Amino acid sequence: MSLSEQPKLISEEQLVEQFGYRQEFRRELKRFASFAVGFSFISITTGIFTTYGSVLNWGGPRGIWTWPLVIVGQLLVALVFGALASRIPLAGYSYQWASRLINPKIGWLTGWISFTFLVVDVVAVDYAVAQTVLPTLFGYTETPVNAWIATAVVILIQTLLVLFSTVWATRINNTAVGTEVVGIVGLTLLLLIVGGARGLLHPDHLFSTGSVPAANYFSFGGLFSSGPFMLSFLLGAFTIVGFEAAANLAEETQEAHRTVPFAMWSSVLLSGVVGFAFLIALNLASDNLQALASSATPVADIITHILGPIVGDIFLVLVTFSIFACGLVIFITLTRLIWAMSRDERFPASRWLRQVNPNTGTPVPSTVLSFVLCELVLALFAGIGLAQNQTTTLSNLFSAATLLPAIIYLLTVIYYVAARRRLPSIPGGLNLGVFEWPVIILALIWLVFELLIFRDRQFAVPWLYTLGMFALGLIYFVWLLIARPAVLKTVPIEETVRALGNSSPSAEISGSSTT
Repeated sequence: MSLSEQPKLISEEQLVEQFGYRQEFRRELKRFASFAVGFSFISITTGIFTTYGSVLNWGGPRGIWTWPLVIVGQLLVALVFGALASRIPLAGYSYQWASRLINPKIGWLTGWISFTFLVVDVVAVDYAVAQTVLPTLFGYTETPVNAWIATAVVILIQTLLVLFSTVWATRINNTAVGTEVVGIVGLTLLLLIVGGARGLLHPDHLFSTGSVPAANYFSFGGLFSSGPFMLSFLLGAFTIVGFEAAANLAEETQEAHRTVPFAMWSSVLLSGVVGFAFLIALNLASDNLQALASSATPVADIITHILGPIVGDIFLVLVTFSIFACGLVIFITLTRLIWAMSRDERFPASRWLRQVNPNTGTPVPSTVLSFVLCELVLALFAGIGLAQNQTTTLSNLFSAATLLPAIIYLLTVIYYVAARRRLPSIPGGLNLGVFEWPVIILALIWLVFELLIFRDRQFAVPWLYTLGMFALGLIYFVWLLIARPAVLKTVPIEETVRALGNSSPSAEISGSSTT
């Protein structure tokens, strides 16, 4: 190859500039840190501790066998997202992709749905640790008021960490990956070994329906109801979300076009394998299924029953740290999405919210707003819970935090279908090749199936939250259309292709020049 034929090298900062922006964040995240973001956002610890009790009520212990099917479905979605992240490595993920693949108006609506999801997901995760772990760990009675106060304090601590430094927040997150893997793998092995030695394992519980009637167990359900096995899919659907958070930190990641796609699909795969092993151990170690189904802390109850209070508490400390880190990563993702939309002047108070503190390298105003919004959403759901009962609050929170990403994922896959032929490949990025259409079709089937679960009438509150927040967004959207139409001007996909064309197929993206 002659010198004139060699690939043109451009820096990641130059690529950001070709998309119309300037590099404002420090590119400090490497491959493991990017993977850690996706893995901690998923957080099998959080998902299983939060939803295992619900699954016992919906489909009994047998409901855990929906988990492998969810892993396959979400892995397909992650591959589509990885193909997009390779081509458009910008903060804002689905918001940016929709804005550039379709138009900024659709992008704004997608971004608002993502914002709605992230706010409620921070609260759902932090409320989960406050209700399902802390009472057992510290020996106090779980009440709606106690859960509300504990959650509010956890959110405050996360806010201070994000305000202080992205580096320290990611260090905590990186450590949490280790504690989560050690904690879950250690718990799985100890539950099986100690439970087997003490004769406390119940192999018949692996496929038991518990207190759930076996009749019509695999039924699809009615017009406004879902069958027991179908409802059990929410165990995995709530847990295996957030892998795309790695894409939201793309402008802080080195070699993002390579690193982010790998982080997304690998975090789904590892979470799936480790999580399913833990679920099998829980089923085997479960004792009184009816008591566990009515408990607010069923997983913690199983752990202390098999391992005793001292060893159990040691592992619950690791669990608490992992769930805290999960909430922290979601909080960071929320601040970056608000910042990304504000950078384009498409969020209320954009001029204030798009500021990045030069000393800490963090978007301070977006972080403060995120804290206020999370506390307000906590008050809303906790207030509803006080009017009903304490288990309703957590159920409503995690249901909303499962419904919204399913909508976002479905929309994003559709966007990819609409624009995929016009997107060039990026050297070193994820290319689905001949598997593209099978991956797309199966991902669409899975996402439609997942959304059908939410036709059940018990999900009225999550739907009301979703529709209410969307209505608030529409008010601001209409105001933008009338008062500031230029902000939502159409950006043809050709502009994105042109930006990518400077780096593909004849060019390559080099590492950051500032790190």
